[in-house]
Order: sequence, then C-alpha cells, then structure tokens
Amino acid sequence: MLDGLNRALAEIESRLDQPVDVAELARLAVTSEYHFRRLFRALAGLPLSEYVRRRRLTVAGAEVLAGERTLLEIAVRYGYGSAEAFARAFRAMHGVGPGEARRTGAALRSQPRMSFRLVIEGNGEMRYRIVEKDRFRVVGWKARVPIVHEGENAAIVSFVRGIGRAALDRLAALSDGEPEGLLQVCDSVETDRPEGTEIDFYQGVVTGADAPEGLPGLDVLDVPAGTWAVFEATGPAPEAFQYLWRDAFTEWFPSNPYRSRPGPELLSVRGAEGRLWLPVERV
Repeated sequence: MLDGLNRALAEIESRLDQPVDVAELARLAVTSEYHFRRLFRALAGLPLSEYVRRRRLTVAGAEVLAGERTLLEIAVRYGYGSAEAFARAFRAMHGVGPGEARRTGAALRSQPRMSFRLVIEGNGEMRYRIVEKDRFRVVGWKARVPIVHEGENAAIVSFVRGIGRAALDRLAALSDGEPEGLLQVCDSVETDRPEGTEIDFYQGVVTGADAPEGLPGLDVLDVPAGTWAVFEATGPAPEAFQYLWRDAFTEWFPSNPYRSRPGPELLSVRGAEGRLWLPVERV
C-alpha cells in the first residue's frame, strides 16, 4: 500500500499546474477514492485538498520570487481565476502578498513534498473484531456539530448536557441491539475530515422499539446492512477514542485486507472503556 500511496504523491507533483484527479490517485494507490481521502488525512495530518493547495502555493512562491512570469500568469497557471484570488491565497499561506514578496524578497513558507515510509512500531496490539450486521436503525437526538480532532468538542458537550440525564436514561432503556447502550454517532462526514467541518451527530441507541411518549424531537437514522470493524480502547475520554480512530487508519487499515466505506461511525463509551464501530469492506 505504501508504494501505491507514494505513486499517488508523485502524480500530485506532476500535476500541480493542472487539475488533480482524485479517482486517478486512488487507482494508483489501489483503493477506493473514499478510503484514499480518509487514509491520506490520517497519515498526513491534513486533508488531501489542503496538501495540494499548499504544495501549489509553495511552488508558486518560488516562481513569484524568480520573477520570470507575471503574477497573473502564475495565478492562472496554478488554478486561480484572478490575480486578486491568488493574492488572497498567497497571503493566507505566506503572510505576505505576492507583489510585496517579489519587491522585497521576503521569506516565504514551504509545504515540503510528502512521502510515506514504513516505520516499524506495532509494539502495542489493537483489539478488534469484524462484525457482519443486518440493517438497523439508530434512534436519538441529532445536532450539527463541528469536527474536533483533538481534545473536547464543546459543541457536543453542550448538546448532550442540554438533553438532560433523565431523558438520556429513558433513551438508554430502549437499547435492544448491538452496539449496546447510549451511542455517539457521526454521520455525513466529509471524506477528508477537515477540522471545523460540520457533521450530523446523534446521541442515540440501536433499537427496534418505538420512541416512548415524553421524549420529543427524536430522529431516526437508518443504517444499511454491511461489515463493521469494531475496535476497543481503554483510557480517558475523549483523547483515548480520538487516538483509536487515528490508529485504525494509520496502523490497522494498512496491515489488513479492508478499507473504509461510506456510513456512520458509532462510538459506545462506558466509563473508561469504549468501542469504535467503523464501516468497512474487504479489499
């Protein structure tokens, strides 16, 4: 898989002044476009689109300082519709406009070209199982919240507190399927998961029962049948479970014949123990 990912990175470098075809990158990496975007985000630490943007502005910065092309020519070459749009993007990355950079020879920022290399770790085992599950539904309260990759998600904390303990306990009593108990469910997640992007978040349960009276505003998420990889972790929330998601993509997927597929992600937490359900398909 690493060879394929590096072929995709080489393809990006060859097309910095052209549109990048993500489907072709996924083909070179021998995986699906959906999984390629998510795997790249986990391994690189930034979305694919952001990496391409920063690489283009890095190369464009060198051309700005070289002075062999006009700023408009550089802007058009790297996909910007106007010199003004290019100047805004240039300043956002480099902290200085292209005209000023050319006049003063200002120091610019650089996004290095990435490559993926094998680092032998694996000194800690990952506990997981594969589950084939029929169609099921999640019943619960729904909110739009931003993605937070590390640390507490204030929007989720505020949303759950607003539901109230009594209502959550009544909802938990409806749980009659796996995964059991109250769940945190993330749906409608963009494939490369940029920080701050809003997702559908459910505080709910897997159940076939009807919602009882006295619990207004419940939403239903229908989940198709499919295969799931279930990972277990123990530790303080939310960090232990954020790291579990990261480790699944950086360690487990590259070592196992599965890839991620579209679908909700489910997290059940009881005390310091948690289980993360990721929708997968066999390669």
